[in-house]
Amino acid sequence: MRLVFAGTPDAAVPSLRRLAASDHDLAGVITRPDAPVGRKRELTPSPVAQVGAELGIPTIKTHRLDAAATSAVEGLAPELGVIVAYGGLVREPLLSTPRLGWINLHFSLLPRWRGAAPVQRALIAGDRVTGASVFQLVPELDAGDVFDEEEFVVPDGATAGDVLTALAGTGAELLLRVVDALAAGTARSRPQHGEPTLAPKLTVEDGVLDWHEPAERVLARLSGVTPEPGAHTTVGGARLKVLAARVVDGDAPSSSGALAPGELAAEDGTVVIGTATTPIELLSVQPAGKGPMRAADWFRGLRLDAPVAGA
Repeated sequence: MRLVFAGTPDAAVPSLRRLAASDHDLAGVITRPDAPVGRKRELTPSPVAQVGAELGIPTIKTHRLDAAATSAVEGLAPELGVIVAYGGLVREPLLSTPRLGWINLHFSLLPRWRGAAPVQRALIAGDRVTGASVFQLVPELDAGDVFDEEEFVVPDGATAGDVLTALAGTGAELLLRVVDALAAGTARSRPQHGEPTLAPKLTVEDGVLDWHEPAERVLARLSGVTPEPGAHTTVGGARLKVLAARVVDGDAPSSSGALAPGELAAEDGTVVIGTATTPIELLSVQPAGKGPMRAADWFRGLRLDAPVAGA
């Protein structure tokens, strides 16, 4: 079939490459415009735009899938639109422009976690199983019939970045299977079943660690907001980004749970912090204005009596 692909971040690249390598005709790519990246804020093409250029595929860069974008897509005459994490909604008349409409690779088992941050919200909620779904786009957010899905068991200690990378790879194969079935006329879809949950885009505030929560909830949030927007707390009025942590083992200082929520302690190079239940060991942190470092090195530089962390 003749396809048009819409996507923006790294998570969309495996799907773009897989479709480009298939027997289908990838007529064009739609992505978000170049954006400032890094400390120098240099305008940089999106990962999808970079791969589109590498593959020699005509690329449309747009903030919105508006009338101009619709006109451009009409000129490509696609039979099917495919979208993976573009970062904007497809509305009419663009929704009906391809003969078969649009399908979406979404990184959750729908209807759980409809929205912009499904992997992150799943990990914050403590889900041990998530996955990917390919569904038909409809005007309502992530509510269309599902063609196929694949479960993914979240490994212990995995971050949202880890899970998204894994799902981007397996999801590309899932997506191609659906595209092949649509081309062959054998695709079958089913309505979504169950109570929907929503996954709105994360903000910086979603990264605040609440030490009054149980240890497993703190670590779940840390996993869900890593690498973006990042987990953080404050110590002595200064912001501290927490990059990696774990529940302390039985030999760690204050492993009996004697520390108050947010209270810090260190012994033999191990830095721990109290929660509502078991203390957590801080492994890697990043103070404001500095690079990542071992928690023990950061703690040695503190000049605080009985340091306590808080929001």
